[in-house]
Amino acid sequence: MRLYDPKTIREVLSRNGFSFKKSLGQNFLINPSVCPKMAESAVENGEEAVIEIGPGIGVLTAELSKCAENVLCIEIDERLRPVLSETLADCDNVEVVFGDCMKLDIAEIIEKRFKGKKVSVCANLPYYITSPIIMMLLEKRLPITSITVMVQKEAADRICAEVGSRESGAVTVAVNYYSRPEMLFKVSRGSFMPSPNVDSAVIRLSVLDKPPVKVKDEEGFFTFIKAAFGQRRKTLINSVGAAGRWTKDDVKGAVASSGLDESIRAEALSMQELADVFNAL
Repeated sequence: MRLYDPKTIREVLSRNGFSFKKSLGQNFLINPSVCPKMAESAVENGEEAVIEIGPGIGVLTAELSKCAENVLCIEIDERLRPVLSETLADCDNVEVVFGDCMKLDIAEIIEKRFKGKKVSVCANLPYYITSPIIMMLLEKRLPITSITVMVQKEAADRICAEVGSRESGAVTVAVNYYSRPEMLFKVSRGSFMPSPNVDSAVIRLSVLDKPPVKVKDEEGFFTFIKAAFGQRRKTLINSVGAAGRWTKDDVKGAVASSGLDESIRAEALSMQELADVFNAL
């Protein structure tokens, strides 16, 4: 099926009584060059199986099915069941599971469906839930090699920024703790139906075997990071001290013992320096 063609999309959706749901951030791709590149990136390192989150009408799914031995899709919108039954009828290596990826036991799914296979994740994520899904996938330490996702361009810039640069933020540090992010290519807003108000970008997060720094308490470290970047215009001492868990004197001492200037801001610190201050605390 010509799933990139707006006319075909409308016909398929109309035939199955489907209408767009703004609350789910549904935008379907109509640019034929995007999905093949995403699919190839998702299996670039020889992955045999791919988990796709939010297949929509199956346009990316169909491309993934050409590149991987097995594709498992997780779709939250039950109304797409008849649509996907039609559009993926010829894709024998695709399975669709309906449910909320934030609530499903993805580790168990991988164990049962793909035991022993090299697995990656690929998704065209709704903007409103981009960070929660990415962090869920990383924090669970799933047996996956990479996460290839399309996100809002602004989010992509922040995620792929260098830790210690002005563009970096709490999500930059969090993503870099678990993976090595890279920007793959940009996608204009006109590539979707309906067209969103912003441009997008495809990024790949190559999952690390172990974090680049050692911290004494991971949960505490991310509480510290959230506080550190919570008030970007303030110094590290003031922003973390104002968050409540540590006093300003505690933070001041940790900054000094790490050999850093009292006036430094979180955005100016490398991953190692952030870990040093936290460990000192």
